[in-house]
Amino acid sequence: MTPADRTPVRVGVFGLLGSGNLGNDGSLEAVIGYLRAEHPEAVVDALCGGPEVVTARYGIPATRLHWYRGEYRTASRLASITGKGLGKLVDVFRTAAWVRRHEVVIVPGMGVLEATLPLRPWGFPYSLFLLCASGRLFGTRVALVGVGAAPIGNRPTRALVRRSARLAAYRSYRDTLSRDAMRAMGVDTARDEVYPDLAFALPTPLEGAASGRPGPVCVGVMDFHGGNDDRARAEEIHRRYLDGTTRFVRALVDDGRQVRLLTGDECDRPVVAAILDAVDSPLVTAAEAASLADLMKETAAADTVVATRYHNLVCALKVGTPTLALSYAAKSDALMDRMGLAAYCHPAREVDADRLLEQFRALEERSAELRRTLAERNLVAARQLGHQFSALTSALFPTADRNRAHARQETP
Repeated sequence: MTPADRTPVRVGVFGLLGSGNLGNDGSLEAVIGYLRAEHPEAVVDALCGGPEVVTARYGIPATRLHWYRGEYRTASRLASITGKGLGKLVDVFRTAAWVRRHEVVIVPGMGVLEATLPLRPWGFPYSLFLLCASGRLFGTRVALVGVGAAPIGNRPTRALVRRSARLAAYRSYRDTLSRDAMRAMGVDTARDEVYPDLAFALPTPLEGAASGRPGPVCVGVMDFHGGNDDRARAEEIHRRYLDGTTRFVRALVDDGRQVRLLTGDECDRPVVAAILDAVDSPLVTAAEAASLADLMKETAAADTVVATRYHNLVCALKVGTPTLALSYAAKSDALMDRMGLAAYCHPAREVDADRLLEQFRALEERSAELRRTLAERNLVAARQLGHQFSALTSALFPTADRNRAHARQETP
């Protein structure tokens, strides 16, 4: 059977996509690449945070995730509080109607089962629950593919996340810690698998670091205020992170090193501006990255990367550049361990510029060795993601999977 003979399958993608977070969009890009390569007959659309961006960038129809346009603004006046409350009710019917139109809905990667950054239960956890409950109600297969999870202290958030995971038809995780966290929350994970982050399936740029004299150092920064349980100390955590990171950048400049500041979300731009203003040197510049592909090109051209955001780390490790993590959650430590760089993690909550500089220099001394290690680990990641996509086809597209098996049997 040729692709043209297959019955079109209506596939939806769901999440905070097109909203300015490059990691989320990179996961979407990987899934769209898989669908176009393996299931070209699929009719794909999105329910997402930034529908205009998703349609323009990926060429698929997209619908706004929330009825109320001020969903992510703080509700302080009666009108905004009423609008947000009404929106939660309207979204029940909007989400259900959208889900009902599909045979399959994929949530591509992202930390949808965690609260390592500030998160309210009536925000995305509520939206995810509506999705998974609607899928169960209408028989639509909802797949949480390569997602991140973590222990959640807030009881309402934990309850919504746990129920959403139980209602999903398929689950896989980007690290073992995520699967363990869901098991600890009471989800049966016996059939759930762990694979590398979906961004490792994206094409790798050909550009590499120049040889010879020391090249640029990419420093990935983040608008970091701690996690969901750190709200009372948020400003203190942010100030300590910014001060430590700025001191580290200044030390690199004092050594004559070129520094490229990277971000991973629109909200990180003020941190870049603050560092540029504080250091005030032509050796420090800011990259204008609009995608994970852009971030990979930046990190591939660097000698070394020091980064906070999870997908800044993914990009640097994928292109084989020695990397030091300013780790803000266990997922960063797990990623670095998977890629053979567990010794090069530094706590984002307590950035010690002097200690960070020592770790940085130790990393650079082992640069050649670590590049070989990363090349080996990337080959393993590619094979594992091949298994992920095969498993996804078997779980979500059983007819197509049977047709392929039949075609292989008939091939002489």
